[in-house]
Amino acid sequence: MIEFAPDRPRWRQVADVIRRRIADGTYQPGPRVPSVVEMLEEFGIATTTGQKVHRGLRSGGLR
Repeated sequence: MIEFAPDRPRWRQVADVIRRRIADGTYQPGPRVPSVVEMLEEFGIATTTGQKVHRGLRSGGLR
Protein backbone atom coordinates (compact mmCIF):
# COMPACT_ATOMS: atom_id res chain seq x y z
CA MET A 1 0.00 0.00 0.00
CA ILE A 2 1.01 3.59 -0.53
CA GLU A 3 0.57 6.50 1.80
CA PHE A 4 -2.02 8.76 0.25
CA ALA A 5 -1.69 12.53 0.25
CA PRO A 6 -4.81 14.08 1.80
CA ASP A 7 -5.02 16.92 -0.72
CA ARG A 8 -5.44 14.83 -3.91
CA PRO A 9 -8.11 12.30 -4.88
CA ARG A 10 -6.92 8.76 -4.26
CA TRP A 11 -7.88 7.61 -7.73
CA ARG A 12 -5.52 10.20 -9.24
CA GLN A 13 -2.69 9.11 -6.97
CA VAL A 14 -3.14 5.44 -7.92
CA ALA A 15 -3.38 6.38 -11.62
CA ASP A 16 -0.12 8.31 -11.27
CA VAL A 17 1.59 5.27 -9.74
CA ILE A 18 0.39 3.08 -12.61
CA ARG A 19 1.54 5.64 -15.21
CA ARG A 20 4.98 5.79 -13.55
CA ARG A 21 5.22 2.02 -13.57
CA ILE A 22 4.43 1.97 -17.28
CA ALA A 23 7.04 4.67 -17.93
CA ASP A 24 9.77 2.92 -15.91
CA GLY A 25 9.10 -0.49 -17.46
CA THR A 26 7.56 -2.18 -14.41
CA TYR A 27 4.49 -2.85 -16.56
CA GLN A 28 5.49 -4.02 -20.02
CA PRO A 29 3.78 -2.63 -23.13
CA GLY A 30 0.88 -4.70 -24.32
CA PRO A 31 -0.63 -6.21 -21.16
CA ARG A 32 -3.54 -4.45 -19.63
CA VAL A 33 -3.21 -2.30 -16.55
CA PRO A 34 -4.03 -3.99 -13.23
CA SER A 35 -7.64 -5.00 -12.71
CA VAL A 36 -9.84 -3.27 -10.16
CA VAL A 37 -9.48 -6.29 -7.86
CA GLU A 38 -5.68 -6.18 -8.14
CA MET A 39 -5.72 -2.47 -7.30
CA LEU A 40 -7.99 -3.08 -4.30
CA GLU A 41 -5.54 -5.64 -2.96
CA GLU A 42 -2.38 -3.63 -3.62
CA PHE A 43 -3.52 -0.11 -2.74
CA GLY A 44 -6.32 -0.79 -0.26
CA ILE A 45 -8.80 1.33 -2.19
CA ALA A 46 -12.55 0.94 -2.65
CA THR A 47 -14.09 -0.64 -5.74
CA THR A 48 -15.49 2.70 -6.92
CA THR A 49 -12.04 4.28 -6.56
CA GLY A 50 -10.54 1.48 -8.69
CA GLN A 51 -13.20 2.07 -11.32
CA LYS A 52 -12.34 5.79 -11.35
CA VAL A 53 -8.68 4.86 -11.86
CA HIS A 54 -9.62 2.76 -14.90
CA ARG A 55 -11.82 5.52 -16.33
CA GLY A 56 -9.04 8.08 -15.83
CA LEU A 57 -6.42 5.86 -17.47
CA ARG A 58 -8.72 5.05 -20.39
CA SER A 59 -9.46 8.72 -20.96
CA GLY A 60 -5.69 9.22 -21.14
CA GLY A 61 -5.37 6.54 -23.81
CA LEU A 62 -4.36 3.56 -21.66
CA ARG A 63 -6.22 0.28 -21.38
